[in-house]
Amino acid sequence: MKKALKISVAASKSYFQRALAISALAKGTSVLHQISWCNDSIAAKNIIEDLGSNIFENKRTLSIKTEGLDFKNTKYTAGEAGLSVRMFSPIFALSDKKITFIGEGSLKTRPIQIISDALTQLGVQVETQKGLLPIKIKGKIKAGEIQIDGSLSSQLLTGLLIALPLLDGDSVINVSQLKSKPYVDMTLSIMKEFGVEVENEDYKIFRIKGHQQYKSTDYCIEGDWSGGAFFLVYGAVKQNVEIVNLDYRSQQADKAFLEALQKAGALVDLNDKLVRVEKGELKAFVFDATECPDLFPPLVCLASQCKGVSEIKGISRLSHKESDRAQVLQQEFEKMGIVIELKQDSMFITGGNIKPCIIDSHNDHRIAMVGGIMNLFCDGEITVKNKDAINKSYPDFFEDLKILSSLR
Repeated sequence: MKKALKISVAASKSYFQRALAISALAKGTSVLHQISWCNDSIAAKNIIEDLGSNIFENKRTLSIKTEGLDFKNTKYTAGEAGLSVRMFSPIFALSDKKITFIGEGSLKTRPIQIISDALTQLGVQVETQKGLLPIKIKGKIKAGEIQIDGSLSSQLLTGLLIALPLLDGDSVINVSQLKSKPYVDMTLSIMKEFGVEVENEDYKIFRIKGHQQYKSTDYCIEGDWSGGAFFLVYGAVKQNVEIVNLDYRSQQADKAFLEALQKAGALVDLNDKLVRVEKGELKAFVFDATECPDLFPPLVCLASQCKGVSEIKGISRLSHKESDRAQVLQQEFEKMGIVIELKQDSMFITGGNIKPCIIDSHNDHRIAMVGGIMNLFCDGEITVKNKDAINKSYPDFFEDLKILSSLR
């Protein structure tokens, strides 16, 4: 077997944020292992500290001690973390206080009416700024049966699933057009680790028993597949790569990137918490990213290095990200000499040579990562404006890239 670069990627912020929220609901001391920080995870940590959790950090281990939620504050901020807004809003509704939830940056322009629509069905008073932040929430939330739309995001469902088991009665959530089902599996699996279970009927009906309690526990945070995907692209295009903290059995939606790599002709080898990708003769591929929209940026990077025209389906999921990612990917890859066409719900990418240029991250962390990895495929230099956008999910991304760039 040919020698490969070994890399460890950042912790999954999706797992980390969920584990932080649930730890705050579990009386006693929970310990989270293999953590790494980004702005979104810091926002969740700050919220649970404001809710009464005492947090102690030692290297990559975090201890969270709580005696239960303490709603001593009436105003909280999610920073730019969309998951925090949707996940913590039902948790805030466990209080009878009027709580204001604010956000920053692009989060202030992302729609949140779905939160109001759901919580009002459970007796909560909710006010928004014309469907946007800030949102004002006054509970207490009541057990019952509700209907929610899952077509835009599964994050509100995550918040409801986490909060409703703590109520005095049983609840039922009816969900239509649910997208990102793997993220729901992630939520349910973490809840189970902390002692709470929910009945899932084909992702359409969730039956939630009341009077449940979360139990403090030790929990290990997985490596992040969406960030790791960029390094796997490098392995498929340039030089063999092994990522030592990715679990191919993960419930992260973005592990589906393995399928795209194989369709493109890369050689993939899987081991216990280790993923190896070897350079291959890359060809155009077709991939449906509807359930894993965060993969669009690394998928486009991969497609740009394949012979022919690749198709990625699911661009309707991209309009409410940190940027309008379909348009931004088309715009910034055009600067690099790569043609992208948008037709109906698909993106068509014609592979080709990368030319030097300056691209703008549009304050989108994943677009900044695109510039970093594509720079390694360019004979000249690709400069990224507003590269600090990576702090949202993977602050050490460009530092980790130096492992690869030193070999150019």
